[in-house]
Amino acid sequence: MALRSVLSLGMQSAFLQDLMHVLDWIGTFVFALSGGLLGIQKRFDLFGVLFLSFVVAVVGGMMRDVLIGAVPPVAITDIRYFAIAMVGGLATFYWYPKVASLQRQILLFDAVGLSLFAVTGAQKAIDHGINPLMAAILGMLSGIGGGMTRDVLAGNIPFVRRGDLYALAALAGGAIVSIGMMLGVHPTYPMLLGAAVCIFLRLMAIYHGWRAPVARWSGDKEK
Repeated sequence: MALRSVLSLGMQSAFLQDLMHVLDWIGTFVFALSGGLLGIQKRFDLFGVLFLSFVVAVVGGMMRDVLIGAVPPVAITDIRYFAIAMVGGLATFYWYPKVASLQRQILLFDAVGLSLFAVTGAQKAIDHGINPLMAAILGMLSGIGGGMTRDVLAGNIPFVRRGDLYALAALAGGAIVSIGMMLGVHPTYPMLLGAAVCIFLRLMAIYHGWRAPVARWSGDKEK
């Protein structure tokens, strides 16, 4: 009986690891597309587009890995992340009209990518013994790090500073994973719920204009 329990736990753990890898790859590809699109819109050359795709796809995860001590970051040691980012960048560069025509779908995929990075980032932080509160923040960082770097490199105001439910949505997804850990729930279920909540908040922001509160005060005197 004990052996059966051990085998069951082992299978669940292996499934969770495989699931996290697949979700990470999907998120990497989606973010690579968004980086490539912005590079084309900014009239970057092929190298610039590919570089921006790579940055968006891996920087968030690399920042998380460095902070939790998982070094060298998996985005450097696993060539598949580089390959996925390059495929996304090349697809955008050579088939831009087709990819651009799917802009609304790209926004949806970006929401999916954000949610996947947020929940897998939080879970990886938990697996490395990080406090649940900080794990949720690191999950958020995994999701928004690449997008913030993309906007800075492209000369735009970082997306997370525009009031859209972007960082907040990622934080909500990561927080649900952390809460699930504290409640002793198997990680698969909080990850699925966290991803769903993150996607929901992003869709509400995209299609219904939900925004985070913005300060009404400024240093300038009203005239």
